[in-house]
Amino acid sequence: QVQLVESGGGLVQAGGSLRLSCAASGGTFSHHVMGWFRQAPGEERVFVTAISRDGRLTEYADSVKGRFTISRDNAKNMVYVQMNSLEPEDTAVYYCAARRDFALGVWPSEYAYWGQGTQVTVSS
Repeated sequence: QVQLVESGGGLVQAGGSLRLSCAASGGTFSHHVMGWFRQAPGEERVFVTAISRDGRLTEYADSVKGRFTISRDNAKNMVYVQMNSLEPEDTAVYYCAARRDFALGVWPSEYAYWGQGTQVTVSS
């Protein structure tokens, strides 16, 4: 059983940056693909980015390409997403997720473990 705890959310002005962190425990971190999803009020949870078990492969939603960067530190059981050039449309609760597989997943149903989420609010 993997436990995930996100941190780093907050309020930022448009054009600003935030770095979200996710601390994992209770499993073999390097055996899990890690992903970030977000959910805005009244909307479904959607894919943001994912990273392979060894950190060599990444995937991004078109809406964040060039602005967000995912990374992981397997020695520290941590995954991060650096978010730059934030836009009001990025406002959402951001969730860290883990799946014990080789392939990167882009659907919430592909991930078995979830954090509690961290709020990101971007003001215009």
